[in-house]
Amino acid sequence: MTDRTAPPTALVDPTSDAPDVPATMSARDRLAVTLLLVSTFVVILNETIMGVALPRLMDDLAITASTAQWLTTAFLLTMAVVIPVTGFFLQRTTTRGAFLTAMGLFSLGTLVCALSPGFEVLLAGRVVQATGTAVMLPLLMTTVMTVTPPASRGRTMGNISIVISVAPALGPTISGLILSVLDWRWMFGLVLPIALGALVLGALRLPDVTEPRRARVDVVSVVLSAVAFGGLVFGMSRIGEAATGGLEEVTLGALLAGAAGLTLFVARQLRLQRTDDALLDLRTFRSRTFAVGVALMAVMMMALFGVIIMLPIYAQDVLGVDTLRTGLMLLPGGLLMGLLAPAVGRAYDRVGPRPLLVPGTLLVSAATWGMALLLGAGSSPWLLVGAHLTMSAGLALVFTPLFTSALGSVPPDRYSHGSAVIGTVQQVAGAAGTAVFVTVLSATAAGLVAGGASEVVATAGGVRAAFLVGAVITLPAVVAAFAVRPAPAGAPVPAHH
Repeated sequence: MTDRTAPPTALVDPTSDAPDVPATMSARDRLAVTLLLVSTFVVILNETIMGVALPRLMDDLAITASTAQWLTTAFLLTMAVVIPVTGFFLQRTTTRGAFLTAMGLFSLGTLVCALSPGFEVLLAGRVVQATGTAVMLPLLMTTVMTVTPPASRGRTMGNISIVISVAPALGPTISGLILSVLDWRWMFGLVLPIALGALVLGALRLPDVTEPRRARVDVVSVVLSAVAFGGLVFGMSRIGEAATGGLEEVTLGALLAGAAGLTLFVARQLRLQRTDDALLDLRTFRSRTFAVGVALMAVMMMALFGVIIMLPIYAQDVLGVDTLRTGLMLLPGGLLMGLLAPAVGRAYDRVGPRPLLVPGTLLVSAATWGMALLLGAGSSPWLLVGAHLTMSAGLALVFTPLFTSALGSVPPDRYSHGSAVIGTVQQVAGAAGTAVFVTVLSATAAGLVAGGASEVVATAGGVRAAFLVGAVITLPAVVAAFAVRPAPAGAPVPAHH
């Protein structure tokens, strides 16, 4: 599919032969989107809620740091395996059926975590949670693209950006607040009533806004997808641990298996999509805007997840800030993203993607360069807060235009596949960003300690080196921002009533 550049205000072509597109969403569709937004915020919050809690869990459950890390790794691994399948799953089932499946699994996993007597049960609960989470974000995006008129998609995608960017950023803050006064099980106990309430409300009120159609599942593609994305995420999650002791055979094996699986998976999808039987339809990449948008999104997700990992390490191990204050220091950035997202969405509907993406990527790059050059062993905590606020403002300007222009540039019958591609890239890029930042931190700090530096000075040096690599990664994103175009005109909302 070729891109057509259109004026930002002409996102709908009035001379098109397509059916008339309603100027606004119906009350029924608004209810569906609102319920999906709230539910997705709750489930994505859990993706980063464990980071701050790991030291407490290590003490309470008598487990090592590498074992405790599996509570996050297994969550990301499950997401990476399940999300590629959602493009197919969402075509086969109704909106309500997909929602009840997702929230039912998430609620069950949350209950298991809240009642878990030990590590093994807690890990199993996290995997069940992640299975439900993996379905929610593609379901939300597909539904929004289906029911929202193109001229107002930016505004609605702004709300989705709140979910995608603010929920992970708030995770450490909320867990820090809970752990300061309650047992770690309350991180799940407090979420459970909200999840169950959303599940009941969805069962009673959520309308079916998409039409399911018959599709054949290709078992070989499912297996290749699990090997490809599971292997890559697992391998990258272990690279940081291996940074000081050499690459372990299991880590190298996982990365090689993931790369081989991805090659075979792509080849099979290219063959199956000729008959519309692909598990993940890669024809979405025929749109240049979609391809550039996904690449740019990958870089931004690497930066976001890398920074989310690095800043708490810097605050606690270098500046000596406690868990609660660390969470509170990161709170303003998360809130700023949430406050800016709706305004950015409205601006997108008026001016299109490029006037937002270019300054946004510049802010993200400037903030990362600032962290690399200015943060040291004796820096003020306010410098960290300021850098995080700058980066958060940049990300707020980036996410909404990327999601809206990328998904808006693919045909309506491939929205579910486009959503699944974006979700998969987010997981793999997040794991890659974490791996790159942690690896550079570990290797640099180990070298400085060997040279006689103290632990604090070595950690500060490692964090700065990690930010320096991240800053270099952001530079191509600034260039790529100039290549993103508005979604093609005349892309109608398909009839779904």
